[in-house]
Amino acid sequence: MFTKPAFRFVPDGTKIRFMNGRFAGLITSAVLSLGSVILFFHPGLNMGLDFKGGVVLQVQTPQKADFSALRSALAGAGLADAALQSAGTQGNEVLISLESRSNAAATQTAIGEVQTALNKAAPGAVIQSTQAVGASVSNQLFSQGLEALGLSFVMILLYIWFRFEWQFAVGAVVTLILDTTKTIGFMVITRIPFDLVTIAAILTIIGYSTNDKVVVYDRVRENLRKYKTMNLRELIDLSINETLNRTLGTSGTVFLAALPLALFGGSALAGFAWIMLFGIVVGTSSSIFIAAPILLFLGEHRLRRSTVAPKKPTK
Repeated sequence: MFTKPAFRFVPDGTKIRFMNGRFAGLITSAVLSLGSVILFFHPGLNMGLDFKGGVVLQVQTPQKADFSALRSALAGAGLADAALQSAGTQGNEVLISLESRSNAAATQTAIGEVQTALNKAAPGAVIQSTQAVGASVSNQLFSQGLEALGLSFVMILLYIWFRFEWQFAVGAVVTLILDTTKTIGFMVITRIPFDLVTIAAILTIIGYSTNDKVVVYDRVRENLRKYKTMNLRELIDLSINETLNRTLGTSGTVFLAALPLALFGGSALAGFAWIMLFGIVVGTSSSIFIAAPILLFLGEHRLRRSTVAPKKPTK
C-alpha cells in the first residue's frame, strides 16, 4: 500500500493538449495585465507606512500582549489603520504603526488615542518610544524596492539564459513581468498596503514562479534530446503533462501553508499571505498557459533546427 502515492491531483499519463489554448491564455493574460497597469495609475496603490511616512510606537504591556484585544481597542478608537507587530523575545513588546496625519497636532492626537486604547485593552501598558518615518526616507525605500524588483528580473534572465537557451529566458522573464503586474492589480483592488513586507512577498512569488517554470522547461529540454522528431507543440504538451503532478503538488502544499497565515496571521502578516496565495495561483497557471506558449512561438523553428535531418538534393 506504500508503493504508490495515496493522493494525486491528476492521474498519471494524462494527454491534455494545453497548447490548443495558447491564444486564449496569452490574450487573457495580456488583458488582465493591461487592466492592472491602468489600476496602478488610477486609483493607484495603497501606500503603506514605509512609503507614505508615519509614526511607529514601541509599546510595552504588563503581561504577554493580546493582539486581538489590542486591535479591537484601536479599531474602536478610530485607528483601524494601525498595524501591530511583535517585538522582542518576551512577548510583551509591540510595535504599533500609524499612517502619517495631516499635521503634527493630528499626529499627537492619534498618539493620545493609542494610549487611551492601550489603557482599555492592557492596563499598565506604556509607550516607550516614538519614531517618525519621513517622506524622504519613504521615497528612498520606494526607489530601492523598485530597484530590487528590476534586479531580480535581470538576474533571472541571465540565469535561465545561461542554463537553457535564450528562448527559455525570454519566455520566463516576460511571464514573470505579467505575473507581477497582475499581483499589483490584485493589491490595488484589495487595497492591501504596499510596503516593504509586500515587496518581500512579490520577490518570494517571483522566486517561486521561476522555480515552477524551470521545472517545466527542464523537462522540455530533456524531451528535446529524447524525442528527436516530435514537433515542438506536442513535445511541450508532453512535458507539461509529465510534470503536472509535481507542479500541482508543490503549489498545493505552499498554498495550504500560506492559507493559515492569511486567515489567522493578523494584520502584520495578512497582506504578505494573501499576496502569496494569489501569486501561487497565478504563477502555477502562467507556467502552463503563458510561459509554455511563449516558448512555442519563439522556438518553433529554432529549437528543432539542428535535430531535423536535411533533405537530400534531388537529381
